[in-house]
Amino acid sequence: MYKLLTKDGMAKRGEFETVHGTIQTPVFMNVGTVGAIKGAVSTDDLRTIGTQVELSNTYHLHVRTGDKLIKQFGGLHKFMGWDKPILTDSGGFQVFSLSGLRKIKEEGVYFQSHIDGHHIFMGPEESMQIQSNLASTIAMAFDECPSSVADREYMVHSVARTTRWLKRCKAEMNRLNSLEESALMSTRFPSGSSAEIANVAHMTSTSTHDKNLNFL
Repeated sequence: MYKLLTKDGMAKRGEFETVHGTIQTPVFMNVGTVGAIKGAVSTDDLRTIGTQVELSNTYHLHVRTGDKLIKQFGGLHKFMGWDKPILTDSGGFQVFSLSGLRKIKEEGVYFQSHIDGHHIFMGPEESMQIQSNLASTIAMAFDECPSSVADREYMVHSVARTTRWLKRCKAEMNRLNSLEESALMSTRFPSGSSAEIANVAHMTSTSTHDKNLNFL
């Protein structure tokens, strides 16, 4: 749950409560792409410097170490030895960065691994399944990340596609949480009209913990 504490013009100061602790916003997230910070920075080091939330990468963890293996370890928190919030991105940006190796369609994205070239498909459902296996605190909805120089027509279609993908993410999370080994999920969309929801589709996230997944 997000709580707005104060505003100064366009600037906002708030708190984001999660099952792994409260995050003071705005916040800097230390990036541990594959579950570790580069430069031999340990999780003890992260605690010492006051890290509030660590960010890991869904695509990279899927291809190496493997989200199913991490699930066997008990999730990303146990895998890392980290007890504070973890955010996993959706994989959308990595799909964009692999522009020479991918093909975007309505069902999702077909691309090749940057490691060994094997073919991978990732859509909204697959992204949610991977992040559920990782059991991150905050999971991002799968989105298309268009080029900053794309024309307006492409951007409009991209936002519309991401909005449709967001609805599929929600449906898949409902399915995941209906499974016998899963907890039930409460669901909330951002306040506002459908148009406003579409405008924030690229920024919408989900909060997860051991498959207890919540839309914010």
